[in-house]
Amino acid sequence: MNKKKKLHALDIYVIFSIAALILYTIISQIIVVISGYQLDVLTGCFFAAFGGEILSACLIKIFKLRKEPKNEGGVG
Repeated sequence: MNKKKKLHALDIYVIFSIAALILYTIISQIIVVISGYQLDVLTGCFFAAFGGEILSACLIKIFKLRKEPKNEGGVG
């Protein structure tokens, strides 16, 4: 059986958030090198927002997995 694992919305959002954090880090480092201006407050707010979203998505997934009943030995 060739069964593909489907990505759920939370998985896609976590991947998007991590990619946004990496992209922001790269862009902010380029800005610092070119202009010498550091984005301290913006960086803190950006990481707090996306980090909080990743944490909440992970907590939702953890508690959702705990609440799902286990189907042991049954069909379906």
